[in-house]
Amino acid sequence: MKPFVISKPKIKTKRKWTFEGFLGVPYQAVIGFLIVIPIVLMLIYSFQSRASSQTFTLIFTLDNYLRFINEPIFVSLMAESIGLAFVATLISLLIGYPLAYIIARSNTKTKTLLILLITAPMWINMLLRTKALEQVILMTAPELIGTNVAIIIGMTYVYLPFMVLPIYTVLSKIDMSLYESASDLGANKLQTLIKVIIPLSISGVLSGIMMVFLPSATTLVVPKYLGAGRFLIGNLIENAMIAQGDFGYGSSIALLMAGLILIFLYLIKKVDKYTEGGDE
Repeated sequence: MKPFVISKPKIKTKRKWTFEGFLGVPYQAVIGFLIVIPIVLMLIYSFQSRASSQTFTLIFTLDNYLRFINEPIFVSLMAESIGLAFVATLISLLIGYPLAYIIARSNTKTKTLLILLITAPMWINMLLRTKALEQVILMTAPELIGTNVAIIIGMTYVYLPFMVLPIYTVLSKIDMSLYESASDLGANKLQTLIKVIIPLSISGVLSGIMMVFLPSATTLVVPKYLGAGRFLIGNLIENAMIAQGDFGYGSSIALLMAGLILIFLYLIKKVDKYTEGGDE
């Protein structure tokens, strides 16, 4: 026979606001007004027909999505934008990881100087940097303007700091004793880098990939000036919304692009096995 136990009634406690909670209110407000609300509006606009967009009548339709999917040229533009962004991200990773590793292993003065040199271009407007790069290419190799090579060079040049900084941040936090432990176990520098350092820095690599791939896939300035006015997916969205005033069509393209990028980033995130589980 089971003993009779009187259970205590559950008392609902009111959530107490902490000082940290109040500090997060401005951030949450900015996120809500500048990110959540615009995304919701884009989602609503994407299901509106162009005829109803003037009066904002809620008439849900898939015409905008079908219109984009049924145009092979527009789908090829999306594929081309993603392909160019992928190549630029890969090149940024191949350049940025060794650079971040060198910075993390340097002494304090050298580290400060290198970080300053990497971040200094970010103080200048992106349009000015792109125009300056355009002039450099025109003086050295004018035949590159309008090609994929020029666009990839521009993407890599503009977004390389966003690859270096996250990787450097993770590498600088790795305990130096791990290098010594790997050496004591017989690993040389290359083996230590491949088997210890790179796996522990995957989170920084993924952050860098996200910060480079996302803006590269939807950039407007780089293809406009280095691509000789070529149309990529970002320019198509700009033309639909600003030139044609078709917010529904532009929103549908942006959401389709965002969905593909999120799927791509989710697949990349699965590579990071060090973010889940204490044993790993």
